[in-house]
Order: sequence, then structure tokens, then C-alpha cells
Amino acid sequence: MADTKREIERKYELPVRPAGGDEGSLPAGGRALLPDLTKVRAVSAVTARGVTELDAVYHDTSDLRLTADSLTLRRRTGGADEGWHLKFPVGDGVRDEIQAPLSDTLPDELAALVRSRVRGTRLIPVVRLRTSRATSLLVDKAGRTLAEVALDTVHAERLLAGSGAGARTADWTEIEVELADDGDPALLDAVEKVLRKAGVRPASAASKLARALAETAPATTSHKAAKTPERAPVTAGDHVLAYLREQAGAIVSYDAAVRRGLPDSVHQLRVATRRMRSAFRTYKKVLDRDASRPIGAELQWLAGELGVDRDQEVLAERLTERVGAHDTTLLLGPVHARLRIWNAEGRTDARAGTLAVLDSARYLRLLDSMEALLADPPLLDGAGRKPAKALPRAIVKDYERLAGRVEHALTLAPGEERDLALHDARKAAKRARYAADAAVPALGKPAKRFSKRMKAVQSVLGDHQDSVVARDALRDLAIKAHAAGESAFTWGLLYGEEEARAADRERELPCVWRKSADPKLRAALGRL
Repeated sequence: MADTKREIERKYELPVRPAGGDEGSLPAGGRALLPDLTKVRAVSAVTARGVTELDAVYHDTSDLRLTADSLTLRRRTGGADEGWHLKFPVGDGVRDEIQAPLSDTLPDELAALVRSRVRGTRLIPVVRLRTSRATSLLVDKAGRTLAEVALDTVHAERLLAGSGAGARTADWTEIEVELADDGDPALLDAVEKVLRKAGVRPASAASKLARALAETAPATTSHKAAKTPERAPVTAGDHVLAYLREQAGAIVSYDAAVRRGLPDSVHQLRVATRRMRSAFRTYKKVLDRDASRPIGAELQWLAGELGVDRDQEVLAERLTERVGAHDTTLLLGPVHARLRIWNAEGRTDARAGTLAVLDSARYLRLLDSMEALLADPPLLDGAGRKPAKALPRAIVKDYERLAGRVEHALTLAPGEERDLALHDARKAAKRARYAADAAVPALGKPAKRFSKRMKAVQSVLGDHQDSVVARDALRDLAIKAHAAGESAFTWGLLYGEEEARAADRERELPCVWRKSADPKLRAALGRL
């Protein structure tokens, strides 16, 4: 079973001094002195913990896909945490390290976390790092550990086949300062201040692997560990492709987050699929729809499959909040218990379904198709036009589509037909909003204001639709409660409240729509 640890650390480059002098347990092969870290406020003592020999083999694809996304995957022996380690970037100097027991082959649970990036490409050893680590603990007056300081003497060997001429090994010394669990990040600033005064500087590479790859890179080729920077978008096609690549990257990234069960990850993955599909449909004069339509259909399938998990999550949060808002005198019967059981059953089934989808061959084919399309995009004549001409026209068309749906829904009497029409309008509002979001880098404030107005419409319609779905669930809960001999009063009460809430949203919609349909706003967008 894999464990996850939040790692907050900073790395520093330390020049290696000539051997000589008695410096205790510092690594052999070069003596390096640490400054006196008891000068750091709150640090009472620096306790040496000895030297550990570490041997790590880093794995990646031959084109370094994991490294390009700042992920590291290694099999390490030596030390208290030997085993397989997969690290995901969280922020500057912050990574989540997922650990699995030592084995000869990559554990399945870690393989699943990199599958969206690797897919059918084989993982191979690319670098071996042998590190002699002298560890010290920074402790306070009470003996609590504040941070761990590691003085590492590193020998790197490039294993990646076909590297060509150039250095295949590299050696250096560095310092790692890792904050203790629940430690104060301000301590790292204080430690860095002392290190800088001693002439120690932050590392230029984000990780040992990145430095090893850079320093052992073949002399005849460029280093591929980092992504090639994209040129600034100029044409309408440039902007649409930049947006599509952003969504494709989000899908790949949130795949691992969903597998890890991170909060809101299913929602964000689903949003990225919808944004990408929406852009295909909106900007059909930029990108050939004959080529994008099959991918759009698969994105629709994926969003639908993810929707089971996401809808259960949203519905559970809504019902839990509604139940919690009532005095206990109105909660007749085991209301909380029944809601927990209902949610647990729904979430278990939904999560199993989501993971099955992400493990499916169909999903991996979709990722391959997205990658192929963006590598060689089927651009049309409209792609070469100026963004200020091509993009607003597409947005206005989506707006007109929304206007037709809203106005149709408002002519209907309250009831099931109107509920369906409002749901269709909600989807159109989302598409119009996404169209504007894609154009914000090119069009600026007009597109941003338009997106904000569309979000307001989407919010009202979304709450209405959530109420419709909630009523179906509440009716089901009432039936189950009654069949079990429990009171159905509370479920009926909540049903009535959801019915009233939906009516409120319907009364609110005309006012919100009038503001969003401001002709001046539409004219400003159309003049760009």
C-alpha cells in the first residue's frame, strides 16, 4: 500500500572543499562545512544523525515525459524509507511524495498514477544517483525537531540509451533542508538567511534528477528534460490551440489527482473535458470539425462517465448542508444515518466506475488522439485571421444560441418541460462562458466581462438544475425510509424546500438574463 507525504524543502549548491581536517561524519570524497545553524532563531541545537548511503535509479520514458512535467519516479535502496517513490509538484519547494514498498518492478498503484502521461510508452532507467548523506536535525529547546538538514555528496550516472557523446557522469555536493511535519515555513526563510551569509546559494536545478540530466546531457543534442517554451500567440489559431493545449494538459494532470482521491479533482477533470469539447464546437472555423468531432464525441463520453461520481459528490454536499440547517426537532428518524449510508453506497459505486474508465483502453486512445491532433492541428483559413476579428464572432454565435434557449424556456409554464428547457439553457450558458474564457488572453477585459455575465446566468440555472436532481434523490430517500418503517417527514420537508428554491431561481432568471443580455456589452465585444 502506498503512503503519501507532503515534502516541503529547499535545495542549495555547496562548493566542495579540498579534503583535509577532522570534520567528523561528513561525506568522504570532499569535505564541506555547514555554517552554524544554531544562529537561526528557534534552533537550540544541531544534532548529527550520521551518514547513510543511498542508491536510487530514476525511471522515465525515453523522451523524458515525467521529467518534463516535473515528476520524479525512483527506486531507492538505503535509508529508512527505501522503496519506490513518485513525487508530484505542488508548489515552489513543495511536493507530494507517494511511497510504495521496495520491489523489483514498479508497483501497480504507482504505474496507474503516471499512466495518463506514459500510456503505452515503456518506462526505463534514465539516471542512477549514489548519494552519501550526512543528516542533522535542527531542534528547539524542548527537543522537538524543526527541520532535517542533509549534506549530500552525489555521484550521478546517465543510463538513458542513445545519449551520444558527452559526459555520462557528474559529481556535486548540495544541501537539502526539509521542514518537519506541521513545521512553520518561516523557519526555512531563517535558515536560508544564514546559509546565504555563509556564501551558500539556492540550487539552480529543481531536483537532483534535473541536475543530473543537465550535467550529463550529450554535447551534440539539447537537453529535453524541460518543455520547449511556446511562442506567444499571434493569430486566432494560436490562441485557440493554446487554450486546447491547456485543457489537454489539465486532463492529463487531473487524472492522477482523481486516482489519489484529491478534493475537487473529478470536477476539475470533467470541466477540462467540457472546455475542450466546447472549444472544438465554438471555434469550428479555426479547427476542422471533421477532425475534432470524433475526439469531441469521446470527450462527451468521458464527461458523462465522470458525471456519475461528480453528481453524487455535489448532491451529497447539498443534502448534507440542507439537513444540517434544520433544528433536530425537525429531523424525525435516523436521518443522518440514512443519508450517510446512501452517500457511501453511491460514492463507492461511482468511484469504482470512474477508476474503471481511467483504466480503460478507450480512455487511453482518447488521450493519444488528443495528443496527435494538437501535434499536427487541422487548421482552417480562419486560424490565420486576427484574434480581434475571428474570436468575437464565434462568441456572439454562442451567445445567440443561449439567448434562444433562455427565451424559449421563459415562455413555458412551470413543470417538467420547463425544467428540461432550463437545463438546455444552462449547457448553452456554460458553452458561451467557456468560449469567452478561451478568448480572454486575446481580447482582454471585454471577454472577461462577458464570461462573468455568462457565469451569473449559469449559476442561476445550475442551482435550479441541482434542485431538480435533489428532489429526485429526496423522493428516493423518502421511499426507502418509509419501507424501513422510518418517518419520511424530514425528506418530504426537504423536498418542499427544494421545490420552493427552484421556483425562486425561475423568478430570478429574467432579471439576471436582462443584465447579461446587455446590448452594450454585446456591442463592445462585437466591435473588437
